Amino acid sequence: MTSTQSNNLPLWVQDRDTVIAYSTHAEWRYQTPPDYTRSKENLAKESTCNHLEGTLEAIVQNLVRTFEMEVSFKSNPQQWLSVVSDKFRVSTNGGKEYTAADLSAQGTYNLFMADSQHYKASQESFESSAKIFHSTFPQGFPWEVLQVYSGPPNVTFKWRHWGHFQGAYKDFAPTGETVEIIGISVAHVTDDLKILSVEHYFDNNLFLEKLTAGGKQVNSDNENKGGGCPFSSFFKGFKKS
Repeated sequence: MTSTQSNNLPLWVQDRDTVIAYSTHAEWRYQTPPDYTRSKENLAKESTCNHLEGTLEAIVQNLVRTFEMEVSFKSNPQQWLSVVSDKFRVSTNGGKEYTAADLSAQGTYNLFMADSQHYKASQESFESSAKIFHSTFPQGFPWEVLQVYSGPPNVTFKWRHWGHFQGAYKDFAPTGETVEIIGISVAHVTDDLKILSVEHYFDNNLFLEKLTAGGKQVNSDNENKGGGCPFSSFFKGFKKS
């Protein structure tokens, strides 16, 4: 199969379901490809923007969603279509730069959140960090592009990440509120729109303040000290990002 479709856009800036369909030889982290059916339903209901297909906003949004899907579900960074794997670097708020291999090993939550009072990235694995936030936002944690300020090769854009805080965050009670993060990113891309590097800027302290606003739960120790299903069972039943 080729890396382009009839609309002449590279595969990795098309809808991520199309990318998944063409990733026939991918090494999937949880053995099977992800199913974004529920995610698409939530996006249709809750997105604030409806970018027309083929616009710069839609292309950037598709690229980042493909990137997020590949980091989360493709275990081999060499199979990530959205990036130049051997050159790729990512940083948050001017901090340390990480490689594609770092992301694959540690996960986006750990590298983006780092260590703070209410989240210790150094103590979490890829799987445990994913479990924490998937449990916190059981209906999903969608992402969308709000505005694109500059086009290739240095793409600067504003984005929104949001979720309904309906599950406990560690031992903090859910508030039921919609938690929203607004950020700015700068992606340096190749002529064919693969990501060379990306810099994210957002207030992760404000995000964690919202997740701890409900206060500590009573009798939550058993829930948060390893009881319940192992991670493999959790992700086997997981159907969306």
